[in-house]
Amino acid sequence: MRIADKGLVDRSQRVTFTFDGQPVHGYAGDTVASALLASDVKLVARSFKYHRPRGVMGAGSEEANALITVGSGAQQDPNIRATQQEIYAGLETRSQNRWPTLDVDLLAANDFAAPFLGAGFYYKTFMWPKAFWEKIYEPVIRRAAGLGALSKQHNPDSYEKAFAFCDLLVIGAGPSGLMAALTAARAGAEVILADEDSLMGGRLNGDAGDVGGISGADWAAQTVAELAAMPNVRLMTRTTVTGAYDQGTFGAIERVSHHLAKAGGRPKECFWRIVAKRSVLCAGAIERPIAFENNDRPGIMTASAVRTYVNRYGVAPGKAVTVFTNNDSGHKTARDLIAAGVHVAMVIDSRRDAPDSGDYPMVKGAEVCNAGGRKALESVTYRTMSGEEKVATDCLAVSGGWNPSVHLTCHMNGRPVWREDIQSFVPTDGMIPSMTTAGACQGSFSTHAALREGAAAAGVALEALGMTLAATEVPAAEDAPYSVTPLWAVGGKGRAWLDFQNDVTVKDVKQAAKENFRSVEHMKRYTTQGMSPDQGKNSNVGALAVLADATGRGIPETGTTTFRPPFVPVSIAALGAGAQGDGFAPQRFTTSHKASVDAGAPMIEAGLWYRPSYYPAAGETTWRQSCDREVTMVREAVGICDVSTLGKIDIQGADAAEFLDFVYCNMFSTLKVGRVRYGLMLREDGTVMDDGTTARWGESHFVMTTTTAAAGPVMRHLEYVHQCLRPELDVAMISTTEQWAQFAVAGPKSRELLNTLVDEDIDNDSFPFMGCGEITVQGLKGRLFRISFSGEHAYEIAVPARYGESLYRMMVARAETLGGGAYGMEALNVLRIEKGFITHAEIHGRTTAFDVGMGRMVSAKKDCVGKTMSERPGLHGDEREQLVGLKPVGPVKQLTAGAHLFDVGADPTRENEQGYTTSVGFSPTMQSFLGFAFLRNGRARHGDEVMMVDHLRGITTRCEICDPVFFDPEGGRVRG
Repeated sequence: MRIADKGLVDRSQRVTFTFDGQPVHGYAGDTVASALLASDVKLVARSFKYHRPRGVMGAGSEEANALITVGSGAQQDPNIRATQQEIYAGLETRSQNRWPTLDVDLLAANDFAAPFLGAGFYYKTFMWPKAFWEKIYEPVIRRAAGLGALSKQHNPDSYEKAFAFCDLLVIGAGPSGLMAALTAARAGAEVILADEDSLMGGRLNGDAGDVGGISGADWAAQTVAELAAMPNVRLMTRTTVTGAYDQGTFGAIERVSHHLAKAGGRPKECFWRIVAKRSVLCAGAIERPIAFENNDRPGIMTASAVRTYVNRYGVAPGKAVTVFTNNDSGHKTARDLIAAGVHVAMVIDSRRDAPDSGDYPMVKGAEVCNAGGRKALESVTYRTMSGEEKVATDCLAVSGGWNPSVHLTCHMNGRPVWREDIQSFVPTDGMIPSMTTAGACQGSFSTHAALREGAAAAGVALEALGMTLAATEVPAAEDAPYSVTPLWAVGGKGRAWLDFQNDVTVKDVKQAAKENFRSVEHMKRYTTQGMSPDQGKNSNVGALAVLADATGRGIPETGTTTFRPPFVPVSIAALGAGAQGDGFAPQRFTTSHKASVDAGAPMIEAGLWYRPSYYPAAGETTWRQSCDREVTMVREAVGICDVSTLGKIDIQGADAAEFLDFVYCNMFSTLKVGRVRYGLMLREDGTVMDDGTTARWGESHFVMTTTTAAAGPVMRHLEYVHQCLRPELDVAMISTTEQWAQFAVAGPKSRELLNTLVDEDIDNDSFPFMGCGEITVQGLKGRLFRISFSGEHAYEIAVPARYGESLYRMMVARAETLGGGAYGMEALNVLRIEKGFITHAEIHGRTTAFDVGMGRMVSAKKDCVGKTMSERPGLHGDEREQLVGLKPVGPVKQLTAGAHLFDVGADPTRENEQGYTTSVGFSPTMQSFLGFAFLRNGRARHGDEVMMVDHLRGITTRCEICDPVFFDPEGGRVRG
């Protein structure tokens, strides 16, 4: 029911929405939960396993029960918390996990089978008989699994991703967060204040206390208004910071149009990557329930949630409210209820020394031991030393103490510590670099303490930023001490619930301990406690306390489960914003992407990048025509190809040369400054990992180039080698792949073209083959490498990425005046096959340096990663499949990749296979198909013939075995 003249909702704007097809009335500012409670709707959901009736329990993202589906058809969105979904005219919501209706759920029969469905029943039951799994168990489980349902239709909503940068990120806009943001903003810092609620203020909006002589809600509104007027502050409401990552990066999900009837072109959600120099965590705390028999009845709520519905929404969750508490928070709820004119039936305090009050009936040293009713609470039974008594009530407000929201501080493997005085876990300093915690999330539960610590945390951040702290007065506010007497579960015969959504009981946790699942992580997996949508926000501490008691250990010794991102569920559509319809696969575009698309080039995926396959010219009707033209163009004139996708790793440090000697199988410490060397890298098992070139830019500065496909794996490998195998080396590295746009300029006219662009004179003296150095392109600093992947006189020119498109268009235009132009991946592949250069088609994870003909590159003068393992018997010798070239010599002239090789005259069966092909292409230069293959003892069989058989395509070709370098084997063209 509504409370007259109470709350922050706008009663001038009446809003009607539907729940399970029935109209529900509320006001602007209401959530679905508050509007349902105001309409006296108690039953809103069913539990996961037993389908027990459930009602609203909390008031925020910690809600475990009231999960609903919003919308219909393609736009239906399941598992939305009713406590967070703001209402608007026309909003369609419905309950889920029930059949056929919420009120009459036939699946509630599971509740009667509870004795057979306890913790671990699926592990024990579904193992036997074995034949039942595929035909009975799995189909039934799949049909019953899940909460809510997707429509299976294409989602028409749009999503966005965005980046933000700031001096200080303040996470949470309660009293400590507002004070931290205000203090830092007044000092001139660039501040982002993010809060998951639509209304900033946190508990100030849900409690009745004053701040600075005015109501907490008014003080919060005034502070938010001041912050909003500052140009150095970004306020982000409806934005939950979901994870903390390296180097001050945070993930955050913003609900952009969930609360709007019409999106008006806005995305539904936006996923933010926020990079902050410093951060302050003001995430508050979550009130925990107390387990007792039937403590899951609709109408049983946390005491703080009851206060929030009364003070913020002007809603009385019941007509006769009972309070059950072990700390003073319950008494605060009772006082707020009475002030609002709501009848308090009784306050039941488990503490014998609880403070007296003449405002409401109270029983000390008592415990609620049972709840009556099924679809709605009707009564509670409490137990004292003298026996049990029953109280008629339709709402029970429970407070078992407070758990600081330490989740974000644990996202980099930090562990919180137990504080005995507050009976909960708190973060320790340094769990997240550059982060300071303040307020309730570090165990300070008074309003004044939160304000004071918020200001202090901002001061710490400002000092670290080198900024001067402006004088900011901390306003007066409630500063009562916090006292709690631990009470986790009340003894009794019936089931007492810990994890409400997953139906985990006290008995389940004790059963896990009895079956020796004593580790908190094992208990979690055995019982599924904490795996529900709230991720244990309500149940974790209570469950581990029960486990500690069952195993005879203390809570600190028992420990906590691991908190991982995200803090709240994040839709895949938001994480993959912009990729709907493309399978949400990551997409990376070069700076020349638009120019290639404008030229009509079909784009293909290479690794995660999109690269042009070929550039069709007028009159060309097949890709082969374009490819042949582009190959000939490079051989006779000049071609331009974007090679920015190659991994680029900047390596610096006094021991950089020694480090490269260790990761490459050949020597790099002897490389002169201004020169480039080809390198081969082995995995620890002795097989080839990658190849590429590395340039020596200075005595202690190298620039490594990797293949496109291995850019990420090589970077991880280098970090692993440095951190684990050679930590004593003074070396640092960073990927610069995205920072440089790099283009190959290949062909006999490549130098002529470059000399029309660069400010220096390029010749054989200034840039000999395998040379490198800085250049300027029309006044812009860049890099030039004289290296070739085509076998032609060629260069690779690199400029900062922001200039990539301009340089590319300019070079292609000038190349066309010289009889050349752009060439794509098809021509690139043919050019490298003609010249005998390998790619990951050849170094595919099973080949060694010996196999690819580079065994002599493994230096005998030094050790390197994989060297010892590469010398194992079986990884070299005549029986190994060795890299060779193939040319068709029979009537069939076609070669295909992935075909098998057999001796001439042998049956084409698995037992007779001699090898396989890897890369093929038609060479307009040689006027023949050419291919690479791995053939047993292949290097000794040059000049022999072999049969290529492609069983899949039905192609059989007689081939000559030859050296894999088909074109210019002396290398005169690259040095010319």
